[in-house]
Amino acid sequence: MKMWISFGGIGLFAISVLLVTISRTKLKGVFAGIVSLVAFLCFIVASIIMVFIVMAGPSGGATP
Repeated sequence: MKMWISFGGIGLFAISVLLVTISRTKLKGVFAGIVSLVAFLCFIVASIIMVFIVMAGPSGGATP
């Protein structure tokens, strides 16, 4: 389960990068600010997910 949650965090990082790129190159004014804000929120949520996954430690699913 942790693997899928971390994939979601990685996906949110990728979405935030794409949104920042779009807002800085294609958009102007209020729309650029809104898209940048959404990208920032995606980045914050992804960061929180990654911190929780790393701090939780190994899942213990695979035992030798």
